[in-house]
Amino acid sequence: MNHGFETLAVHAGQEADPHTGAVVPPIYAVSTYKQDGVGGLRAGYEYSRSANPTRTALEEAVAAVEGGARGLAFASGLAAEDTLLRAVCRPGDHVLIPDDAYGGTYRLFSRVLEPWGVSFDPVPLGDLSAVRAAVRSGSTRVIWVETPTNPLLNVADIAGLAQIAHDAGALLVVDNTFASPYLQQPLALGADVVVHSTTKYVGGHSDVIGGALVARSADLGERLAYHQNAIGAVAGPFDAWLTLRGLKTLGVRMERHCDNAERVVDLLLSHKRVTQVLYPGLPDHPGHEVAAKQMRRFGGMVSFRVAGGEEAAVEVCNRTRLFTLGESLGGVESLIEHPGRMTHASAAGSPLEVPADLVRLSVGIETIDDLLTDLSEALG
Repeated sequence: MNHGFETLAVHAGQEADPHTGAVVPPIYAVSTYKQDGVGGLRAGYEYSRSANPTRTALEEAVAAVEGGARGLAFASGLAAEDTLLRAVCRPGDHVLIPDDAYGGTYRLFSRVLEPWGVSFDPVPLGDLSAVRAAVRSGSTRVIWVETPTNPLLNVADIAGLAQIAHDAGALLVVDNTFASPYLQQPLALGADVVVHSTTKYVGGHSDVIGGALVARSADLGERLAYHQNAIGAVAGPFDAWLTLRGLKTLGVRMERHCDNAERVVDLLLSHKRVTQVLYPGLPDHPGHEVAAKQMRRFGGMVSFRVAGGEEAAVEVCNRTRLFTLGESLGGVESLIEHPGRMTHASAAGSPLEVPADLVRLSVGIETIDDLLTDLSEALG
C-alpha cells in the first residue's frame, strides 16, 4: 500500500515494541548484544557501530520519506558527506559543486579532499550548459547539488543535472537539507543519493546534531553502509531518537515555515533598507519556474541584502529580539545570521565568497505578526 508523506514519517520503521507494546521506538543505549552461540546474532545486531535498533528505526524512516532503497544515519551532516565521498571517489577523481555551496561543504572539498587528490570545480548549477562544459570525461565522478543553495537560494534543475551526470557515468548527489523531504524528492527526479544535515528541518528543534544519506539503489546503499561501518561516524541512539521524533512532525512544521516565510518576504520587498530579496517563491527569481516544478512549496529560508553594506547588515542581525542571532537553521525558532562572518566565513577570499551585505533568515513557526514586528524594528 502506498502511504502519504505524513503517514510514513509517523510510522515507517516504527512498529510498536513487540515486548511492551510501546508505540515509540525505545532508546537502545547499548554497545554490544548477546549472541546465541558464536555468530548467532539476534535480529542481526552485534555491535552498535554496525547497527543499533534505534538508529535502524531512523534509517528506515528517512529512506521511506525520501523514497529510497537504503537510509543511513550519521553523527553530523558533514560526517555523512565525508563518508559518501570516500565511498565513491578515489584520488584523481573530479567533482562539480555549486559556485555558492555551503561553506562547510566547500571546506571539506578544499581542505580535506583536495589534498587527498580529489579535485573540484565550482559551477553555476542553474546553467546546464555550464555544467556540461565543466564535466571532465572519464574523471568526473560526482555532480554535487544544493537546491535551493545556502545562502543565496539559487535553484538547480535536478532532472536535467541527473541526465548530464548519468551521460558522463557520474553520480548525482543532492543536498536536500534546505528543502527537506517534505518539499522535494530528488531521488524521484533522478538523483542517486540524497544528503541531509538532519540537524536542520528533519530534527527541527535545534537540540540534536545529525546527518543522513539515502541511496536510490540497494547496491549503492550497501556500499555506503560498508563505509559507514568502516569509518564509524554513526548517529548515537539518543541522537537518532530525537531526530526520529522531529521527523514525525516535519510535514506540519514545513507548512508553517513556508506560510511565515512568505509573509516575511512580503515585508522585506516593501522595506526601503532592503535592496534585494532572495526567495525561490518570487516570480522574478531566476530559478522560480524550476522550483515550482520540483518543489511542493518554496521553503522557510529567506536571504536579503541591506542598503549600507556590511556594517548595516551586521547591525540588523544584532538588533532582532525574536530572530535569534545564531548559526544553523530549520528549527522551530527563527534565526538570523550574517553568512559572510558566520556560516560562510571559510569561503572568504574564494570563488564562493558571499556578499558582505547579505543577511540570512531561518523563519520559524512563531506567531507571524510577532516576527514581522521584530524584523521591522531591526530594519528601522
